[in-house]
Amino acid sequence: MFLREEGHEGGVWSAIGTPVARRCCRSHPWQGPGNWCPVRGWGWCFLISDSPDLTPDRAGVGDSMTVGMATGWGSLLQDEQQLEELARQAVDRALAEGVLLRTSQAPSSSHVVSYAPFTLFPSRVPSALLEQAYAVQADFNLLVDAVSQNAVFLEQTLSSTIKRDSFTARLFDIHKQVLKEGIAQTVFLGLNRSDYMFQCNPDGTTALKQIEINTISASFGGLASRTPAVHRHVLSVLGKTKEAAKILSNNPSKGLAMGIAKAWELYGSANAQVLLIAQEKERNIFDQRAIENELLARNIHVIRRRFEDVSEKGSLDQDRRLFMDGQEVAVVYFRDGYMPGHYSLQNWEARLLLERSCAVKCPDIATQLAGTKKVQQELSRAGVLESLLPGQPEAVARLRATFAGLYSLDLGEEGDQAITKAIAAPSCFVLKPQREGGGNNLYGEEMVQALERLRDSEERASYILMEKIEPEPFRNCLLRPGSPAQVIQCISELGIFGVYVREGKTLVMNKHVGHLLRTKAIEHADGGVAAGVAVLDNPYPV
Repeated sequence: MFLREEGHEGGVWSAIGTPVARRCCRSHPWQGPGNWCPVRGWGWCFLISDSPDLTPDRAGVGDSMTVGMATGWGSLLQDEQQLEELARQAVDRALAEGVLLRTSQAPSSSHVVSYAPFTLFPSRVPSALLEQAYAVQADFNLLVDAVSQNAVFLEQTLSSTIKRDSFTARLFDIHKQVLKEGIAQTVFLGLNRSDYMFQCNPDGTTALKQIEINTISASFGGLASRTPAVHRHVLSVLGKTKEAAKILSNNPSKGLAMGIAKAWELYGSANAQVLLIAQEKERNIFDQRAIENELLARNIHVIRRRFEDVSEKGSLDQDRRLFMDGQEVAVVYFRDGYMPGHYSLQNWEARLLLERSCAVKCPDIATQLAGTKKVQQELSRAGVLESLLPGQPEAVARLRATFAGLYSLDLGEEGDQAITKAIAAPSCFVLKPQREGGGNNLYGEEMVQALERLRDSEERASYILMEKIEPEPFRNCLLRPGSPAQVIQCISELGIFGVYVREGKTLVMNKHVGHLLRTKAIEHADGGVAAGVAVLDNPYPV
């Protein structure tokens, strides 16, 4: 079995566990299994054979596998003239397919748009890890739903965080107020995306490790539904029809809309609408429109409004039914409200009004809190999953297999030990605040400086510490508007979209509905597509 090894400049292929392998990726003598490559300096020493195979066999099953995370497009990446022509065709196809963003110069207008950045070629992903990510998504849906219903767990978990993090504290205040008044909604909807990287272990195996789970405004389900056709086109232009056929069909926007439609149906008012909360300056509007269009095809109407509009024209009747511009609202779908900068005092009042209503919120405030980094860290403690999902040992095992090391920074011995460990080995950890949207995490020397400053402060409780996931880099060509095509070393992040709907205590829907692959240059530690760092991609299963 031959596997493309990513970290080199040429077209050499790794042959894992075969007697014919003689050298490593930089043509120095192989150092043996589990030894650091002395030439490239950033990865483990891999066996190499001279026999290439453009479509390698699947490289194992289970939670980890032996595989070179490869693109397999080595010779194509070296032909500059061919890359330029392919890039032109790929961009035209992306525009034709609707892989679009508004421009940064005019984020409120669709008069001038551009293509969303993407990779020229699909990136290889181990089939077993892709299957594992899909298989565990229903478990994560159950877990998020369980956490959102456990007010005691949320209060205990976030007690130290809300003392020092004003944004989380404000969300929690609304949560408490809704609990005190009584939760009016009876139907609950979760549209989640669980994000992973492929950890490259010292023994050459790879493992699926979760970065985070997004419980509010999980984006790019719409554009991810349109990118497979682009990569199929590129491979077809090259005459690689068999490879093109391996690009997975993917339609998260249809699945996300299906969840919203089910919640709308259970709300039980045929004339009620879906209220989509969005920003006025929204570059990613076409991603959102994909879901709106799916709903309209089901004869479910969507109205787009800002928090400010809700504050001015939203109201509740005596039964706490929500009305917007005189129209009843069945479902509130948030594509805004996940960062402190999204809220003015007026916007906080609008959020409270929405939460007090009997409309289905996606997410409701408890589910948004369930997606915080502090909750993620607490879920990794021994026995916590078992208490939240009693009698489900198989689900617990599947969930725990994806966890990276997570550490509390609360004041006390446990937090002190975590800080000491991170300062001693800063390349092995990431410092995470309770924020969404990308670009918030701290790494390396910047992390060390922050930990030194926070060491004796209660403010440290507003962060968690996470083991840094180390995927194997590979080469691909990134296409961005206004920039030349770049062949660079990359890493990828896989997201799986999940949908669940609960009526009262009865779960009526729980499924995965598609995937999102994002790829970025290895020098970028943090940030997604919306942050201008990552680009859209498709998995090429191997």
